[in-house]
Amino acid sequence: MNSYGWSRTTAYAVGAAVLLATATGCAGGGDSGAASAALTAPGGTADPARSAAPSRPQGAPTPPPSAPPAPAAGDAAAWAKWNLTPLPPAPPAPADKPVKLRRTGPVPVFSEVRTDDKVVFLTIDDGAEKDPAFVEMLTDLKVPVSMFLTRDIVKDDYGYFKRLQALGNHVHNHTSGHAQLSRAAPEKQKAEVCDAQDALTRQYGTPPLLFRPPYGDGAHTPALNAVVRQCGPGAIVLWRESMQIHDMQYQAADRKLRPGDIVLAHFRGPKDLKGETMTQMFGELLARIQEQGFAVARLEDYIEAPAA
Repeated sequence: MNSYGWSRTTAYAVGAAVLLATATGCAGGGDSGAASAALTAPGGTADPARSAAPSRPQGAPTPPPSAPPAPAAGDAAAWAKWNLTPLPPAPPAPADKPVKLRRTGPVPVFSEVRTDDKVVFLTIDDGAEKDPAFVEMLTDLKVPVSMFLTRDIVKDDYGYFKRLQALGNHVHNHTSGHAQLSRAAPEKQKAEVCDAQDALTRQYGTPPLLFRPPYGDGAHTPALNAVVRQCGPGAIVLWRESMQIHDMQYQAADRKLRPGDIVLAHFRGPKDLKGETMTQMFGELLARIQEQGFAVARLEDYIEAPAA
């Protein structure tokens, strides 16, 4: 088995990606565009594989959860509170992780994970909307998400995302200032990735394992790959579907989810969602997943971090 994962028969080149500036797009243009669907090695070569916490001094970083609970569907009453039908429970995390990261060499780039489990993985970018009701929603539903945070967008309220982290959700790197990296000089690329890595590590107690470039831009370039390796993340993560307001934008022509798909959403509120709230948008996302019979699993449970 290849350590990076796998790509599907239909691959999508980054140059052909549709980068749409939609209501749920990232600040400055939107991550909702389709990025490369192929799990590729840098340089564009397709890869064939696929209790109460002890007190802390004020201002100290929140340590990562030592043993996050397994993803669960929650109870029917909790889902009914949000006008939703429960998802199937996620299967146990695989003992043999399909994505194995290394400390040396180019970092892998992937938008899906090889698995026979009928699961998808939810990732949420940026951090612009900090809706307390969304923390309540995830507490009730026990749906795991992976957070790709932009330092300059979350620095006014790091604490909000600590509440989500305390539920077992992981924090990852989405740059310092949300720059379009393919157009940035090497020193700017390094600052965007390394400065965010340092800040997020200080605040959340563990170095981000994964990186996502704004808009998926530059993901397959050797220059950015080298910067990501130097700054610390072990992989670049793209996506197969992106959530708009009421439905998902699919890269596959048949508009269907497949096992192991990574789904992109954003921390957004009524200003960007045409009056809808973060919880309404996320509820629509869960409804689309439930309609297709999928569970939501924790992405990090399918990734083996580099050996110490």
